[in-house]
Amino acid sequence: MNEILSQTSLFAIFLTLCAFELGRWLQKKTKLSVLNPILTSAIMIIVFLLITGVDNSVYQEGAKTFSWMLTPATVCLAVPLYEEVQILKKNIPAIIAGVAAGTVSSLGFIALMSWLMELDHSLYVSLLPKSITSAMAVVLSEQMGGLASITTMIIVVTGILGSVLGPIFCKIFRLNDDISAGVAYGTSAHVIGTSKAAQISELMGAVSSLSLVVAGILTALIFPLFV
Repeated sequence: MNEILSQTSLFAIFLTLCAFELGRWLQKKTKLSVLNPILTSAIMIIVFLLITGVDNSVYQEGAKTFSWMLTPATVCLAVPLYEEVQILKKNIPAIIAGVAAGTVSSLGFIALMSWLMELDHSLYVSLLPKSITSAMAVVLSEQMGGLASITTMIIVVTGILGSVLGPIFCKIFRLNDDISAGVAYGTSAHVIGTSKAAQISELMGAVSSLSLVVAGILTALIFPLFV
């Protein structure tokens, strides 16, 4: 099976799309936020590889197409920014202040917990950029000696947790304003959180899009200091 599939360059793309669509159907059917299509599709793919005995390196080689699409997909987040640009301009100082506070808090928390748990350097660096989009986080992690697979995993987990727990925390801390909630989603849960914010309101999604971009830039700038 491994040899057959390794000779078929499209098998990884087909497998990924099928798993994701099945994950979307499952979430729509159950209406459970925890059954995020990204999470469920990843589990399905892992199970498939284990059952068929297909080497992960074979799948990764075939799935490179999706990695190339990460950057243009992130750029597409500029669309909601354009549509809400006037409101964003009026609130830009507050948005930047909120993103800066969230970014430093995220990096500081990982630094503190890694120190308390005595994690080695590579694992610490891999976990550090957990709250920004993988298109930027993986590059930062690898440049500083981190592991791309660990970084990708923690990014997905962080995004899903932010998407699931975001509405709960917004109620607890009374973040009823779309701009405040959008900053929280974008800064803490990157693209997955932004997707959730966009489902709640167009303005919240636009603020979240801007926040994740600013958070990514700030993280890239101060990342070496924490490393």
